[in-house]
Amino acid sequence: MVSKECRTAIRVKKHKKIRNRFSGTAERPRLAVFRSNNHMYAQIIDDTVGNTLVAASTLEKEVKAELEKTNDVAAASYLGTVIAKKALEKGITTVVFDRGGFIYAGKIQALADAAREAGLNF
Repeated sequence: MVSKECRTAIRVKKHKKIRNRFSGTAERPRLAVFRSNNHMYAQIIDDTVGNTLVAASTLEKEVKAELEKTNDVAAASYLGTVIAKKALEKGITTVVFDRGGFIYAGKIQALADAAREAGLNF
């Protein structure tokens, strides 16, 4: 019987392939997204130094207070606007989008679209 590789292992493998293609610089940092079963996390990273410039998640009190649920498409789109506003306050306008090995649909797409509408370019 052929054993299947688990979903998280497949996602990690995809993420490593994506990360080999690009990295964030000081001029154009990387917007990394992670999605768990209960929450979503987004951070903007300068890979040349290894610093996180801006971070937001559905765990934060301000974000959590605005949401009914923390793991749906509405929460993802709200998180996209929050991360974009924080980035624009820091002077970051263009980023490289790192979907983290997740399929670009649903929550990941909602976060990306909301971040674009709020003023980030990628």
